[in-house]
Amino acid sequence: MKNISEFFLALYVRVVTALRSEKGQTLVEYALLLVLIAIVVIAAITLLGQRTNNVFSNIANRMVQ
Repeated sequence: MKNISEFFLALYVRVVTALRSEKGQTLVEYALLLVLIAIVVIAAITLLGQRTNNVFSNIANRMVQ
C-alpha cells in the first residue's frame, strides 16, 4: 500500500511542477487532445455499440465451442 501512495504522491508532484512551469501549457494541450480522442472513441462505440456487441458475442461463442 505504501508503494501506491508513494507513486501517486510522485505523480502529483510531477503534475503540479509541470503545470507551474512554462512547459505546462504543452501538458494541458496534450490532455485536451486525449480528452477529445476519448470523446470521439466513446461516441463511435456508442453509435456502433450493438454491432460491436454482436461481434464480441460471436467471438466468445466460438471460443466456448
